[in-house]
Amino acid sequence: MIVPDNYYARLLTAIEANTPINKVKQNEISSKTILSVDLGRVYTKTCISREPNNVVFISANVKHIPFEEIFSGAIYKYTSIPSDPLMNLWLEYKGSGYAIGKLGAKLGANLGVGQSKVEDALVKVLAAVGYFKLKDEISVVISLPFLSSEQFEQEKIQLISMITGPHLMKFRGESVYLNISKVWVMPEGYGSLLWKEAQPKKRPDVPDFTKNTVIIIDIGYENINMLMLNNFRFVRDASKSESFGMNRLYELIAAEIEGADSQSLALISAITKPKGERFYRPIGASKATNLDDFLPNWIEMFSREICSRILAWLDEQEDWIINRVTDVIITGGGGDFFWEDLQRLLKEAKINTYLAAPSRQANALGLYIYGEAQLSAAVRAARS
Repeated sequence: MIVPDNYYARLLTAIEANTPINKVKQNEISSKTILSVDLGRVYTKTCISREPNNVVFISANVKHIPFEEIFSGAIYKYTSIPSDPLMNLWLEYKGSGYAIGKLGAKLGANLGVGQSKVEDALVKVLAAVGYFKLKDEISVVISLPFLSSEQFEQEKIQLISMITGPHLMKFRGESVYLNISKVWVMPEGYGSLLWKEAQPKKRPDVPDFTKNTVIIIDIGYENINMLMLNNFRFVRDASKSESFGMNRLYELIAAEIEGADSQSLALISAITKPKGERFYRPIGASKATNLDDFLPNWIEMFSREICSRILAWLDEQEDWIINRVTDVIITGGGGDFFWEDLQRLLKEAKINTYLAAPSRQANALGLYIYGEAQLSAAVRAARS
């Protein structure tokens, strides 16, 4: 049974009645900054505009520095390094220090595989705030995997509670005060639909996604998020997240190479490069491995496995839902990676597929668009 979620149904009203997502008036929301945060397991994708080239990727490593070590050199030895801020993200908050991203990885932090994404979410938000030099009053739109309706609601409440309100931190040694006045939490993948719908229709065969039953397949590091939306309303009973993602591929590739670490950012980067540029040399190795020697076979195998999971999930739905599903939007870090094979395999099943390009940035961009629509609608309501 379809259960429309009123929380997300409000977006439909904002878009169709008040604020078309292509026509948000910037002067209506200029008094408040929107921070979009897509909590990926490998990278936090974050932005403060709907410009794809301005989406920032911060690796998800977070190293906790105990209070007594903050001033002993673990963090402060990096204060004088004139480096790219993304290579040198650290902050102090409530008596604790945190090294984020590549600095966190350098200090020994892993990607937090298996942990709830609520853990360290506030630190990642604050790191994005510092990077973009935000202050004073802002609003945050953030994503979480939809593992189950109950868990999503619990984690949503946790996130809103910990992020909302005033915060005082030191970002790379400088004091920053901000007040996060509004927090919206969205299921992972939902932003890609908003981003896709916001784009000009360049082809006549591209449907109106707001008026159809649409499937979003968000292929991430740990999970495949499979969301169903009917007339832009989130179908909770049908949506799910499966514990199968890019990490399985990374583990198989790492097993082929002596000394390889499946969570290494260097390995992950090498695998996702274009064909012909996929070379990886583990630390201490004298020769780089050409991943193209065996990667194509793994990609084909994984594409078929992902496709079979999508079709099995669809077959679990009620007949009238199955008969209405003709359009699938592919997104996420694995979306572009598996796109060619998935498009071919799903076409064989008579399902139309569309890529939410750029797929790695699409969720963050869609979250930002959601924040635009909500704040613009609030401004209009206050004026009426």
